[in-house]
Amino acid sequence: MNKKTILVTGASSGFGRLTAEALAMAGHTVYASMRETAGRNAPQVEQAAAFSKEHGVDLRTVELDVLSQPSVDAAVASVIAESGRIDVLIHNAGHMVFGPAEAFTPEQYEQVYDVNVLSTQRVNRAVLPHLRAQKQGLVVWVSSSSSAGGTPPYLAPYFGAKAAMDAIAVQYARELSRWGVETSIIVPGAFTGGTNHFAHSGRPADEARAADYEAGPYAGFGEQVQKAFADIVPPDADASAVASAIVDVVDAPFGKRPFRVHIDPTGDGADVGFTVLDRVRAEMLHRVGLSDLLKPSILV
Repeated sequence: MNKKTILVTGASSGFGRLTAEALAMAGHTVYASMRETAGRNAPQVEQAAAFSKEHGVDLRTVELDVLSQPSVDAAVASVIAESGRIDVLIHNAGHMVFGPAEAFTPEQYEQVYDVNVLSTQRVNRAVLPHLRAQKQGLVVWVSSSSSAGGTPPYLAPYFGAKAAMDAIAVQYARELSRWGVETSIIVPGAFTGGTNHFAHSGRPADEARAADYEAGPYAGFGEQVQKAFADIVPPDADASAVASAIVDVVDAPFGKRPFRVHIDPTGDGADVGFTVLDRVRAEMLHRVGLSDLLKPSILV
């Protein structure tokens, strides 16, 4: 196995933590990044150190706030100083909000886009110069089946942000392929267990506007939506399947990695939607003579 140095964003819990642990167990050097390592997430730092010691693996933590460019830059610099390189970047950091779209303020939409979209740009600008200089690397984006599958209402700001992130990931794939940097987009469906998405989801700041919905024809709708979608998640749905899929992508040979991987216990149709969408996009590149962008170049 080719041991790699990997940076995972948003690794204090959920998919990020599961992925960091799984990659470490697969023999890689993994930096589980998170904010407030000396404060709120200090227990997670201790747990990562204990996991590393117990299993004899190389799982490390690094302070990284995806909302701060100086924090991102410092984190990446410390990883490079300590390990000499970064081979794989995994964009996992994100935050969900739940409630009527109208009841969220524009500032809340801005915050959701900051966490889910702008954060990836901050991290890319810090990491990509190293991957390009190495002339080989991998960027993994944790997207969402909501961008091409069946979606419930009351998640508009989050779904909009994930769709934006997915669109940006596709364009980055084309702009990095000639540098020898590969892209894989992981597309999880709804997992109601193993993550803190719903438990920690944000709520509308305009409580009066939300109350209008609750007092009208959408009374009890939030609970109705959550129950309806929880009911179609199979009882054996395990969020660690996302981590396993990422390990498989990382361990696959360069140039042979899948562009998208779907892990969807509810079968919301995103695999069909994205197949059509990605095919249309690829056909356009073929038409204009840019089909080489669909695969990473092997640079010497």
